[in-house]
This record gives sequence, C-alpha cells and structure tokens, in this order.
Amino acid sequence: MTAVQSVVPWAIAMLVWLGLMQLYGVPTYPDRVNILVVAVLCLVLIEAPRDVTMQLASASLPAATGVIARWLLLLTGMFIVQLFGGILDDFPRRFAWTWVLVTPVALIGASLLMQALMRRLLMRASGQRQAVFAGYNETSLMLANRIRENPVMCLAVDGFFDDRSADRLQLDTGTELKGSLTDLVSYVNSHRIDVIFIALPIRHVRRVMTLLDELRDTTASIYYVPDIFVFDLIQARAGDIRGMPVVALCETPLYGYRGVSKRITDVVLASGLLLGLLPLLLVIALLVKLSSPGPVIFKQRRYGLDGREIGVYKFRSMTVTEDSGDIPQASRGDARITPIGKVLRRLSLDELPQLFNVLQGRMSLVGPRPHAVAHNEIYRKLIKGYMLRHKVLPGITGLAQVSGCRGETARLEEMEARVRYDLDYLRHWTPMLDFKILLLTVIKMFRDDQAY
Repeated sequence: MTAVQSVVPWAIAMLVWLGLMQLYGVPTYPDRVNILVVAVLCLVLIEAPRDVTMQLASASLPAATGVIARWLLLLTGMFIVQLFGGILDDFPRRFAWTWVLVTPVALIGASLLMQALMRRLLMRASGQRQAVFAGYNETSLMLANRIRENPVMCLAVDGFFDDRSADRLQLDTGTELKGSLTDLVSYVNSHRIDVIFIALPIRHVRRVMTLLDELRDTTASIYYVPDIFVFDLIQARAGDIRGMPVVALCETPLYGYRGVSKRITDVVLASGLLLGLLPLLLVIALLVKLSSPGPVIFKQRRYGLDGREIGVYKFRSMTVTEDSGDIPQASRGDARITPIGKVLRRLSLDELPQLFNVLQGRMSLVGPRPHAVAHNEIYRKLIKGYMLRHKVLPGITGLAQVSGCRGETARLEEMEARVRYDLDYLRHWTPMLDFKILLLTVIKMFRDDQAY
C-alpha cells in the first residue's frame, strides 16, 4: 500500500496532463521529451510522505496542506526548468493554467481518499492491542494522550507502573496506576499485555537494563521512550544512520529537500524582487549619495550560518559606518541618522541590498536577523542558547520582527524576547510560516512605529 501511495500523486498529475492534451488538441509525438521532463519533476517533487503512520494519525487539513506545499515546490521547479529549457513553449497558455489549477484539487481528493481507505483497512486488519507504561512522567503521559487521541494506532492504554505512590504522582483524571515497577512482569503475563513502553528518565539507565532483563519472560513488544524533554529541543527527531538508532536533540530544520526547497524559493523571489525594484534601488542610491558624504552601500560584518562571519549589505542611513569595537545601536532621534536614512529605516528600504546577499547564499529572505559581530560576542555570553539561532541562514526579516521585536534592544530582556522568537522559528519552521512572515513584513512596513 505504501508503494501505491507513493506512485498515485505522480500518476494523477500525469493523467491530468495527458487528459488536457487530448482536450486541447495538443499533439503528443513532438512533445515526448517535454512530457518526460514533467514526469520526472512530478515523480521527484510531489511524492507522498513516507511516514504513513504519521499521515494516518493526522487530520485532513494538514494532509491537504502538505499536498499544496509539495505542489508549490513542483511549480517552482517547473518555473526554473521553463526559464532554461522552455518546456511549456509548445503548449497553449490555457492548457498550462488549467493543469496548474485542476491537478492540486485532484491530488488533495486522492490524498484524503487514500487516507480514509488506509484507516479503514488498518482498523479491520488489526485488533486493538493493550499497552502499559513503565514510569509516570511528562513523557509517558504525553505519549499516552497521543495514543488515546489516535485510534488508528490500534492501541489502548491500560495503565502506568511507577515506584512512587499515586498521591505523590498527582495522577491526571482518567489515569490509573496499576502498581510498582516490581509488579510489571506478573501483570503483563496475567493480563495479556501486548506492548510495554519504558519511559524512565535517562539517568535511570541501570533500572532500565534490569527491567529489560526481567521482561524477557514475557511475549510483549517493548519500546524505550527516552525522556528527551529535559533538553531544550530544536527540531528533535528520531532516526538511524546505517542501522544505528540516533535521536536528534538539536538540528537545523532545513536538512535534505527542505533546505533545497527554501533555497529555490529564495532565489526565485529575490531575483524577481531585484528585477521589479531595480528603478527604486537606483533612485534610493542616488538620494543617499546626494544627501550626505560617504558610500551608498554600507557593509557590516555579521554572523551567518553556523556562526561563520559574513558581510551584510545595506543602504547607508547614517553619517557613520561603524563595524568594530563598541557599536551603539540606533535609537529614536539618533543624531547619526541622515534625513533620507530616517525614511529608509522607517520603511525598511535600507534592507533591500540584502537581496544580493540572498542570491549569494549568505542570507535567506526569512530567518533570524543577523546582529553585528560586536553585539553577538556580548549576547552569546548573556543569553542561553543564543548561538542556536545560527543553525539556519540569517534573514532579511524574521518571526521576531513581525512579532514586535524590532528597534533598539536597550535592555537584556528585549534581546532575550527576540532570541525566543528566533528559536521558535527554528522549532516550527514550515514553508507556509515563511510565506506568512513575508506577508506580515509587507503589512508592517507601513504600520510599525518601532522602526527608526
């Protein structure tokens, strides 16, 4: 079924393509090479998610959103190929637009249909299994609640085992303590328990080993659930490296195809913006040059991906170009800001040259804003996890900026708030979050009184 699920999106996209060719009378033979290119792009970029369990356990809206995200990725890839190969030149414009609009509707319908079908087949094929937890804590309770909320897992939570008393544990309503850990083996054998989740803290590794040895006298399936929530997690996930299990506690959200899709989006949008805004860039450059002595473009050293030093471009908005030592942040009514610079900073137009940084691969359109090197060296010693914000490319705009954390950070608490938003961005990154931030950035350009 998984193989079918992987092929169906590709098959639907191609069937709609071929059907529209017949509908619009497009000749098949001369365009076989173009059809092959489209087929390969569809196969690579709109393949269904491989994690079938997570897909079945998710709601319909996230599933549909996933289809739309992969479809947008495909269209971006086709746009790039079209620029260099002209694969759509021989097709009527209405054919292309019809395919772009009709195919995602068909893909969403098929995705939801397969999801419902697989749920029904799974529920019929497997009886519900009884599960118990060794250890009562935040981790085991969270997993138990997720099992209860997702009947497709075919698991029923029978109860918990812990050496602490029920009064001490302060059990949640509906949660039952079956006994101590020493009672677990006999209970499993006498009550036909199918699955055991060992959720003891990492520091109790010896107790875990003893418990595993005792449970060899049962036929239950055993899973170890590490208590990783004691850490400040960034994109935590489990996986394996050539068969060796690993748990990622802190990882960039932009690994694999996610990073490729974000880079493609950055290049396409930055290129389009530069072309469209070229007259404005020239006018701003002339105004900066005429308004005060000094260079038009101000380049400052900042930290980029993985804490590597980069040069960031901006239109000069001050009478000084400081880049070392103690750099005072711009404040309201700052005498260093030029008259034209005040307007540029108010509308964030001084940031436009950073689009060239995006094309160079030093920055992204969306990400944590890069700080001056001097400021980084100060705050990395004062704020826990500060350097984790460098797990992704710095951005022209970011979640902190559209959430009100702009302007001067005169107090440590203000920078801490900015860093919290940056780390939340890393934890919850999706392509849709980037588009939301970009949209909010445009809105706030004309409504933000913290820009000066």
